[in-house]
This record gives sequence, C-alpha cells and structure tokens, in this order.
Amino acid sequence: MSNRAPDEFVDINEEVQEEWKDETTPYERVRHVIAHTYSPVSAGTVAEDALTSPKTARKHLNTLADEGFVVTATGEHGGTSYRRSPESLVVEQAADILEHVSTDELVTRIGEMRDQLNEYRSEYGVDSPEELAIEQTNQTLGDIAAEQSAMNPKTLQEWQTLRRNLAFANAALSIANAKRFVD
Repeated sequence: MSNRAPDEFVDINEEVQEEWKDETTPYERVRHVIAHTYSPVSAGTVAEDALTSPKTARKHLNTLADEGFVVTATGEHGGTSYRRSPESLVVEQAADILEHVSTDELVTRIGEMRDQLNEYRSEYGVDSPEELAIEQTNQTLGDIAAEQSAMNPKTLQEWQTLRRNLAFANAALSIANAKRFVD
C-alpha cells in the first residue's frame, strides 16, 4: 500500500451532478426540482438546481404550469415566481395512499382520524389548533387565568398533521370512488 496521495481528487458532488445531467433531460430535472419546491422561486433558481439555463427552465416551468403541476405568481419585483401546485401534491399523495392502503382500510382510518379530531375539539373547546393558539395568546396577553387545558407545541403539531392527513385520506377515497365510475 502506497502512502502517496492521488494526483487528482474527484469532487463526488460534481460527479453525481454530471451523472444526473447525463441520464436525464432538462425537463425531467426541472420537474424534479419543482416537485420538491413549496415556496415560490425564480426560474433562475430552478435552473441552477436543475443544471440548465434560465431560459430552458422557464420554458419547462411554463409547460408544467400549463399542465397544472406548477402555479405562477408575480414576484415583488415584477418577475414570475414558480412553485408546486397544491392540487398536484394532493393528487400525488392520494395516489400514494391508494397504492398502499385498501379502500376498506382507508374508510376505517378516516373514521379513526375523525374520532381523534373530535377528541381534540372536545378537550380544548375549539374547532382548530389555530383557534386554540389564538385564544391562548389572547389569554396570555390579557393575563387571564386559562380555563382551558393548555396545549403543548407537540400536540398542536399532531392536531395539524392529523387534519392534513385526513384531508389527503379523504382525497384518496374520493379518487377511489370516482375511479369506480370511470372503470
């Protein structure tokens, strides 16, 4: 075994980027980047991450917007910003649920999630975690003794996640029901 250093060090990140660029089209890379982008970004930002030019990224982003995968908005400086459309995310999540969970199991899980939401509503006396947070803030600001049970941040997050998961499960069930009429 030699103690000599190699003549040239290879940057693994550059190698992976080159491999990705060689194995995919600019459209595929732009779609991949925007699929993981939830806040508005410029075509230039997408282009940089997708290893393509801003002009090419903009062309593919506009195609994805026409397909409903991307939504656009005018940024504060007049430029167009792009982000993943909420509808495409819901459809993707619903399809993933249907791939892994039977319709009968989905109906059961939806019932369980609704029961848990009702327990939160009963325990805290409000319809949503946001309402509870507002009430607790107002009580704190008003220096009023809390009559409601205080909610810790973990429970607040669980309640919010439960509502999101229920929405995705309901979307999946709706798609499953609609497919019965199409098939």
